[in-house]
Amino acid sequence: MTDKVKEQDLLVASRLSVAPMMDWTDRHCRYLHRLLSRNALLYTEMVTAPALVRGGAVHLLDFNPEEHPVALQLGGSDPDELAQAAKLGGAAGYDQIDLNCGCPSDRVQSGTFGAVLMKDPDLVARCTAAMIRAAGPVEVTVKCRIGVDDQDPEAVLPDFLARVSDAGVRRFTIHARKAWLQGLSPKENRDIPPLDYPLVHRMKAERPDLHLSINGGITSLD
Repeated sequence: MTDKVKEQDLLVASRLSVAPMMDWTDRHCRYLHRLLSRNALLYTEMVTAPALVRGGAVHLLDFNPEEHPVALQLGGSDPDELAQAAKLGGAAGYDQIDLNCGCPSDRVQSGTFGAVLMKDPDLVARCTAAMIRAAGPVEVTVKCRIGVDDQDPEAVLPDFLARVSDAGVRRFTIHARKAWLQGLSPKENRDIPPLDYPLVHRMKAERPDLHLSINGGITSLD
C-alpha cells in the first residue's frame, strides 16, 4: 500500500487504532505494528506545530509508505501555526491529522498544548477550523479527555464536542478519564483517574452524527 488509503478503507481501519505515544510510536514502531495488523489505524507520536513551522523539523514527518493508514498527531494552540503544520502533514501524505487535547505533561501544558485545551473549547474550535481549511481533503480529528481537574465531565464533554464539531470536526477519540494537570505524572494520568466509559457511550447515543472512539484501559479485542 504505497498511496493514501481510500475513505472506506480508512473507516474500517479506524475501528481499532494504536494510540499516539511519546517515545514509542515512531516510524520504526509503527512499521512493526503494521506487520502485526494490516487494518489498524496507526498514529505518530505528537509532533508540535512550532517544531515544524518555526523549527523547520520536517524530518519528523517522515514515514514508510507501508504504514498506511497512518495519522499525524499535532500539538499546539495557535490556529495559524497549526494550519501551517496541517498543510505540511497533508502534503507529506498522511491519511488523517489529529489535534492533541489530551496530554497532561508539564512540558506540554507550558506550551498550552494537550489536555489544558479542554478548558478552552472555543480556542480548539478556532484551531481545528484553521486546520481543516489548510489540510484540504485530509480529515482533521481530535483526541481529548472527558475533562480536567475539577471540571464536571457531564457538562464539559458535551459542550466540548458541540463547539468543536461546529467547527467541522466529525471524529473524536476520547480518553475516557479526567486529566489532573497538577499532582499526577503523565503515567499516573493514564491509570489513576477512573475510567468513565458510560459517559462516552451516552455521548455516542446523543451524537450519532459523530465518530467517537474510546481510548484508555483497552486491553483486549473483546
